[in-house]
Amino acid sequence: MIDSHLTALEEALRRFQAQTPRLESWGRRLATVLEDGGRLLACGNGGSAEQAQHLTAELVGRYQTERRPFAAIPLHTDISALTAIGNDYGHEEMFARQVRAHGRPGDVLICLSTSGSSRNVIAAARAAAEVGVRAWALTGPGPNPLAGVCAEAVTVEAPSTATVQEVHLAAIHMLCAAIDAVVCGTADGTVRCATGDGSTAHRAGDGARARGTGDGAMRRDTADGAMAHGTGDGSTAHGSTDGTSVRGAADGARRVLGLGREAEEAV
Repeated sequence: MIDSHLTALEEALRRFQAQTPRLESWGRRLATVLEDGGRLLACGNGGSAEQAQHLTAELVGRYQTERRPFAAIPLHTDISALTAIGNDYGHEEMFARQVRAHGRPGDVLICLSTSGSSRNVIAAARAAAEVGVRAWALTGPGPNPLAGVCAEAVTVEAPSTATVQEVHLAAIHMLCAAIDAVVCGTADGTVRCATGDGSTAHRAGDGARARGTGDGAMRRDTADGAMAHGTGDGSTAHGSTDGTSVRGAADGARRVLGLGREAEEAV
């Protein structure tokens, strides 16, 4: 029995590899939304509710790389609102009414359902369309009703709910990794990670830059010179216009100041 469970999971994961480009695309677009001050909403029932909360926790906290927190709300965790809405408007409106309350144009709603037929999650996706929120579905085998009402869907071809949920967890981690790749790194080797105190550090192949936003001070080192800015008293220091600059060492080594602690393995 255990062996057959693992075999089913292995086969489902192998098939799911075809969905990698879609998840990477979601990660790139969601990173842009979050960095621009937008938010992610997520909803699901039962195990899918736990998965929704897992995703939002990774964004408000962190996945693997240190960065600033992002706005992400799981719609099942406010028990008072959830029960009030269910009592006054019915079970199907439990998530939809919260989407109308919290969603803003340009935000993203991720809808999780292993069956793809959860009526309250489908209602949430429809509400998202009404308020200008993009709805993405993460479901079991497709086609299904939820995938049909969302702008985009990632489906898991697996025969059992347990296997679908396990692949959904992998998908959530893949999505978080794709977001971190945009927020903290680029294809040209740039590393850009926000620290816990709100400062942002940048490193690139042709130079280095560090910025501290906590007190308004900023220092930047580049390949062709060095610049130090202090905004607290209005003073500013620059490399001179004749091409000379302040460098940390004669061999041209560049220093990056204000970096956060090393990235730690997420729990």
